[in-house]
Amino acid sequence: MQKVIPTLKISNEERSQAFYVEALGFQVDWEHRFEPGYPVFMQISREGDVLYLTAHEGDCQPGGLVHFLVDDIDRFYETLPQGKLEVNPPYEMVEGVRMVRISDPDGNELRFMNAKK
Repeated sequence: MQKVIPTLKISNEERSQAFYVEALGFQVDWEHRFEPGYPVFMQISREGDVLYLTAHEGDCQPGGLVHFLVDDIDRFYETLPQGKLEVNPPYEMVEGVRMVRISDPDGNELRFMNAKK
């Protein structure tokens, strides 16, 4: 069970939803705005991993980094829509840990990786 929820800063809700939902397979669980037309704060999830995305000033700075553990990094890479993302193939950064690095439209970095066995 995930016990923390990372929050990433976004600047454009539509662009971020297209990236996270259409390209990476997350789903939007809920959205909150104080009033119509105000910045969004939303929860997204994918296979048990949860993130908050916020367009609110002061919540956090762009340029965050989140690591996701996946069962099979090569299979994960093969499922990515290559036309929607610029992604290099998995590589080994640390002995026994293979990963794929992806940057979102706001410069937040997502690292999908196999856990060291």
